[in-house]
Amino acid sequence: MSLSDVTRQKLKGVSTPTLATILFKRGFRNQYIQDVKPLRMPTESMVGEAYTLRYIPAREDLNGIEAFKDPEHPQRKGVESCPAGAVLVMDSRKDARAASAGGILVTRLMVRGVAGVVTDGGFRDTQEISGLDIPAYHCRPSAPTNLTLNHAIELNVPIGCGDAPVFPGDVIVGDGDGVIVIPQHLVDEIADEAVEMTAYEDFVIEQVKAGQTIIGLYPATDVKNLELFATWRKKREV
Repeated sequence: MSLSDVTRQKLKGVSTPTLATILFKRGFRNQYIQDVKPLRMPTESMVGEAYTLRYIPAREDLNGIEAFKDPEHPQRKGVESCPAGAVLVMDSRKDARAASAGGILVTRLMVRGVAGVVTDGGFRDTQEISGLDIPAYHCRPSAPTNLTLNHAIELNVPIGCGDAPVFPGDVIVGDGDGVIVIPQHLVDEIADEAVEMTAYEDFVIEQVKAGQTIIGLYPATDVKNLELFATWRKKREV
């Protein structure tokens, strides 16, 4: 199963809080990637299938600067193999003392058409990255090269990123509130529900601004509000 263009477009128009609620209703409590934020506030949601990179603590005899000469180095290879339209998600052990990547690598991802990049560590060259046309999420800026503390060990395997489980192919959605992970097999139905929930929340905001109580409105426990919503939505479809 792959992410369809229709579902991708639906997810670009919904928020991570809405998705978090829908996932919670299905029993998923840990899909939000903790403590990451965008380098630049997005104008639309980042959406793409996860392509993963896992780091482990560096061992000094294996992590000299010459490691980058190896074309099979997982960090370098990941930048060149992450598919266009995917999101590169890095398990940096929630350790931002060394950078997960920098401006040159993120620029290469952008040029290759990657949909975004997420790390539960840090980026270097953050001012440069913030000016690029690619969504980027991290914990905080970090100048040291990843080689000082992190060893890139393998690509496209299940990882933990900011305490969230991320499996290759899971769908990653990021906005101004952060990043959430949707299990691949649920993405179409969750996107459909999120579109409906977003429409209802727009209706609720309008009603609340007009002075209506939230009791029976949010959540919709009074059937009269659902009837009003149906009329409200029908008018906007004309």
